[in-house]
Amino acid sequence: MALSLQVLSVQLAAARRVSMGGRQVLTAMGKQAVAGPVPVLPLGLLGDEQADLSVHGGLEKAVYAYPAEHYPFWQAARREQGLDQIDDSLPFGSLGENLTLQGLLESEVWAGDVLRFPHCELQVRIPREPCYKFNAAMGFARASRLMAQSGFCGFYLSVLTPGTLSAGEGFELVPGRRSVSITQLFAAKMGKHLR
Repeated sequence: MALSLQVLSVQLAAARRVSMGGRQVLTAMGKQAVAGPVPVLPLGLLGDEQADLSVHGGLEKAVYAYPAEHYPFWQAARREQGLDQIDDSLPFGSLGENLTLQGLLESEVWAGDVLRFPHCELQVRIPREPCYKFNAAMGFARASRLMAQSGFCGFYLSVLTPGTLSAGEGFELVPGRRSVSITQLFAAKMGKHLR
């Protein structure tokens, strides 16, 4: 963790219907950055929604965090697919995350670790698993497979201490028991995507 730990951006989205693969699908991907303090409640950030509560949201997956360090990787992957000709922007929140973090990669965080922010505490739970909506959000069919191969998955957080979060805030990583890392959990789940 060479860089200081910081929240670069906080994002929210309302669930909405979009066309994916010729059908209407409910999604809350493509979250938008918000300014100022955002209330953090037991089930997540006030004003944020999840479309499919069977796989997103709830107490164990209240907030989704993603390392900003992976954005150049996804920008390059989109360029390789020719998508930069259509839209070369990939703003924070494009991967569906609520928090874009600097200085904390999946390989440096373990289930049970606590992220202590100035006004709330969040606990690391599990890695995000890619799905077909991620493919649609990224604009190419192999995006989920690429996430599985790279391990650039981000991680879900539960809310230990409600409060507020703001872009620009620093935070502290408080180690938990350190029995299983996010990288190990992700590798164990990804066999189905790599067949």
